[in-house]
Amino acid sequence: MSAVLIIVAILLSLLVLFLLSAIKVAREYERGIVFRLGRLLPEPKGPGLFILIPIVDRMVRVDLRTVTLNIPPQEVITKDNVPARVNAVAYFRIVEPKAAIVQIENFMVATSQIAQTTLRSVLGQHLLDELLSERDKINAILQTIIDEATTPWGIKVARVEVKDLEIPSGMQQAMARQAEAERERRAKIINAEGEFQAAERLKDAAAVISEQPVALQLRYLQTLLELGSSQATTIVFPVDLIRPFLEKADGDS
Repeated sequence: MSAVLIIVAILLSLLVLFLLSAIKVAREYERGIVFRLGRLLPEPKGPGLFILIPIVDRMVRVDLRTVTLNIPPQEVITKDNVPARVNAVAYFRIVEPKAAIVQIENFMVATSQIAQTTLRSVLGQHLLDELLSERDKINAILQTIIDEATTPWGIKVARVEVKDLEIPSGMQQAMARQAEAERERRAKIINAEGEFQAAERLKDAAAVISEQPVALQLRYLQTLLELGSSQATTIVFPVDLIRPFLEKADGDS
């Protein structure tokens, strides 16, 4: 009798394990791709609780969250023959779980390889100045090309960003000298424009003074006022300056 109980207990334990193995739970961001006797079921399972047929069904979990893919540094030659070392990052997620499992063996490796190839190809078609100044435009081109290549795999590439661009030290020094020369050129142009504008204003002032001689005397008095702010200043009044005032005073008398 005890042997029978032991056998029953074993059978019940196996039945419980069998049932537990049939019960699966998928999180909100997961989907279960089920193969029944090797054939793909029409719809993914989840999220939530669902039951599989043990031994008959085999499930592959697929994560639908956005994946951050670091693209390894790539050696590229720009359009103007400048060697550079570039790395980038891509953000993508799976929108078709069945395609990500059935259409490609390993979607992570495949996406990484296509991203590396595209990075080298696109950057090689641009000048170094474009890589430095038009980063957003290049990011958009990379995102479009990689997204088109991975769409058949059920993958949507949301964003691609070029993180770092390394160029040889000699090129960096040459660019620094170029930038310094450009700043000096702009400074000289601004200074010349200031001198030109000052000369224009002086010309206008000279025209006004030539029409009104008294204006020159008033300007001279204003200059004396500015000089007289210091007690150590000695001011000598020329006779020609005060003669008009003396003549005017004699005429009034």
